[in-house]
Amino acid sequence: MITVNTLSKTYGSQTVLKIEALEIPKGQSFGLVGNNGAGKTTFFSLLLDLIQPTTGHIINNEVQVNTSEDWKPFTSAFIDETFLIGYLTPEEYFYFIGELRGRNKADVDALLASFEDFFHGEILGQKKYLRDLSKGNQKKAGIIASFIGNPEVVILDEPFANLDPTTQIRLKSIIKELATKENVTVLVSSHDLIHVTEVCERIVVLNKGEIVKDIKTSTETLEELETFFGG
Repeated sequence: MITVNTLSKTYGSQTVLKIEALEIPKGQSFGLVGNNGAGKTTFFSLLLDLIQPTTGHIINNEVQVNTSEDWKPFTSAFIDETFLIGYLTPEEYFYFIGELRGRNKADVDALLASFEDFFHGEILGQKKYLRDLSKGNQKKAGIIASFIGNPEVVILDEPFANLDPTTQIRLKSIIKELATKENVTVLVSSHDLIHVTEVCERIVVLNKGEIVKDIKTSTETLEELETFFGG
């Protein structure tokens, strides 16, 4: 599904990302972990063509992302609140994303109804603009908006941050179901080792922009990661 070839990003004399090769198959729940500055957000930004690579490229479902926009109809993401449109209400924003992805209001309403528990009565019907919601509720809106249009690839940067424990548990269930039942390729970055080991079947560790571990998740994975970062 996603193939990385000799990918690097350099700013001046500093190389912030250098990945020679990486394959992420369709339907995999893929976790990306690392300390601040490890290159996680840089990788996602390259995957979404928000920045240009210094060398190499990323192929998403046979489409090179920095030379064609044909990957956009089947790929969605929520990186941070800059992906939102603050002067819209959540409903207006969801319908706007629906239009971009060829979905009518009824389609969007049906999707939103299925996430009623996730919203916990704090998003819809509140007559608030997105900019006036809490950071956690902004994140809820952005995450669910990324599911509109049945994407084949969903990219979530630090999705568990600012969410209350109940919502975190619900989100983990949603991500698992997307990968296992819907065959969606889900990429998650997180500083929370517990969450990422619970939700991802594979975890890649970045350190100073390079892959230092590529782990198939098992009962020993959390301990292995804690030992790595603790040492």
